[in-house]
Amino acid sequence: MTRLKARLAEQRIVVAPGIYDGLSALVAEQCGAEAIYLSGASLAYTRFGRPDIGLVSVSEVADAVGAICERVSLPLIVDGDTGFGNALNVQRTVRMFERMGAAAIQIEDQTMPKRCGHLNGKSLVSTGEMVGKIKAAADARQDEHFVVIARTDAIGVDGFQAGLDRGAAYAEAGADVVFVEAPRSVDEMESIVSTLGSRVPLMANMVEGGKTPTLTANDLEAIGFSLVIFPGGLTRAVARTMRAYFESLLAHGSNAPFKQHMYDFAGINAVVGTDEMLAAGAAYDEKRFEP
Repeated sequence: MTRLKARLAEQRIVVAPGIYDGLSALVAEQCGAEAIYLSGASLAYTRFGRPDIGLVSVSEVADAVGAICERVSLPLIVDGDTGFGNALNVQRTVRMFERMGAAAIQIEDQTMPKRCGHLNGKSLVSTGEMVGKIKAAADARQDEHFVVIARTDAIGVDGFQAGLDRGAAYAEAGADVVFVEAPRSVDEMESIVSTLGSRVPLMANMVEGGKTPTLTANDLEAIGFSLVIFPGGLTRAVARTMRAYFESLLAHGSNAPFKQHMYDFAGINAVVGTDEMLAAGAAYDEKRFEP
């Protein structure tokens, strides 16, 4: 937790790839990620084969948080949707996720059932209700370094100025990071930074095919963002690879034509550390302790 909060204070942007389980978190760590983002959308897609429209429960997210944090040491940012209810539900959610090992939670100002920030048809709770949720989240954390990220979806509902106004209110309420979702142009992204960047670190969200222009991390750093998530990129890549794999297998009756695109048995065991774990277990073999 301390590591993430300290990094967000630096000028270098934090890049947090989206993951959804222990394996994806582990590979991200092996590839050098500094932080990871548990995407609610990716969890809905991969675990349930369902869209991101508020169908995943708090306990299901908490289970994923626990599995991920048990496997990797990277700071984990968790998509907490609306906090799964009112301010008291937000406090329970924060305590659960922090206890499971998360370093940060993102909560948003949509009504329930919420939906992906790049879908239409959203609606918002009042600014006052969201401010109460932010204060409740801050009060519930046990470690002062646990990061509370406040997201507003106001641009898509009430317009750009409403997004700025809510972002300012959420910073004033004590959010550690503010996330104004779905700006529609680079000009709007620059206005978010010029209006709010002196108050609080700002987060950007890159969704290929979404409402926001897709920029590189370097571009976003130059604008002034402190954190960027790529929440669903992995899931979209995996879904496309799955389709190609199944099409190949069912067409050929063999994995041979797809072999160059996949790990073999030894390869996947190397990724997950099978030999190292078996060696660790051998240290407790009963034969070592027999008289």
